[in-house]
Amino acid sequence: MIELTSLSGKKLWVNPHQIETIEAKPDTTIVMVYGKTMVVAEKPAEVVAKIIDYRKSISSFGESD
Repeated sequence: MIELTSLSGKKLWVNPHQIETIEAKPDTTIVMVYGKTMVVAEKPAEVVAKIIDYRKSISSFGESD
């Protein structure tokens, strides 16, 4: 899950595997694969960076140093 912020300041935890699109309208609008939309305070590039960090973190599970 990635942490995002609604425009009202509420913290949201979103499953990045369920994100279909991210749009700037000008506020960042996330459309989920099941049709729900949410508007968040983060810029699209910030959301993408959080998704990348999340995916890097889960791909390292089980790897030893």
